[in-house]
Amino acid sequence: MSFRDILGHEKQIGILQNALERNRTPHAYLFCGMKGIGKKSAALAVAKALNCRSGPRDACDACPSCLKIDHRNHPDVAIVAPEGQFIRIQAVRELQDQMKFRPFEGGKRVFILVDADRMNSTAANALLKTLEEPNRNNRLILTTPRPYQLPMTILSRCQMLRFGPLSRETVFRYLRERLSLVPEAARMLASSSGGSIGRAIEMNDADYLTLRNQFLDRLFDERMKHPLQVLSFAGDFGRDRKGILERLDILRSCFRDALVCKETSDSAALFNQDRIPVIRSFAAGLSGADLLQNIRAVNRAARAIDQNANKSLTLEAMMFKLALSPSSEGATL
Repeated sequence: MSFRDILGHEKQIGILQNALERNRTPHAYLFCGMKGIGKKSAALAVAKALNCRSGPRDACDACPSCLKIDHRNHPDVAIVAPEGQFIRIQAVRELQDQMKFRPFEGGKRVFILVDADRMNSTAANALLKTLEEPNRNNRLILTTPRPYQLPMTILSRCQMLRFGPLSRETVFRYLRERLSLVPEAARMLASSSGGSIGRAIEMNDADYLTLRNQFLDRLFDERMKHPLQVLSFAGDFGRDRKGILERLDILRSCFRDALVCKETSDSAALFNQDRIPVIRSFAAGLSGADLLQNIRAVNRAARAIDQNANKSLTLEAMMFKLALSPSSEGATL
């Protein structure tokens, strides 16, 4: 994976290539943006360009250094990712031990921390010491979808580069050309992905699509206007963290689409293209303030679940805050 293989992000790639060409790459980057849009790919492209025999603007993908990075066995490039839910202190200490050595193959040593916001406080404090005493032979690249969950002391010592969502057309083209999906399926997934190829790939699964359709059928069921039905809906989220977060993401996308419907008649802007009529009907019964309240409630619940809060209590508390019909506002649902 070199820069020319990355879809979208032309501005960000241009910034990185200019820094590489001038030999002015900072000691630490922070690549931030939603999951599945290419942050890790961009980090690997930087690592390859810094060590490629043909650089500096891009890697050749053919020299021994490029091939080793592709196969994840280059002695000067290391990737640290969460084990379970966190990046623990031991992983950061091992990284620091590696940073003491000079490059084995003559380029730069590049260390990539994926989902750096997953560091626990001890690990983050240890990493801060490394950032405060940079080594000219090392480059550190942090990636995260949640930059402001990192300590400000770390943020202030990294050059931040924001990666935005990909265009719907870019995701559609990837699904058609790389995964050979039929146009109808590719269009639906591209619309629902929110600009994330990774998300579109996750959704390209029969089990996920069944889950999504059943969840949306339940959400838009007429009986959901009754407060007891709304509260019982909390049980539809399942029990495992990943499944709950997936359902919260689906719920958020519906409220987002309904809010868009309040502001525009452009159906092309909606994520859930296969549910346009029912979303418009749903939006008609709620105010923009209701929908914003719903989105905030879902965001709070997702953050809490992500941080290991009690799942049942979190979901029930969220449901009490949701407005799903004109008669279900506030504490009465």
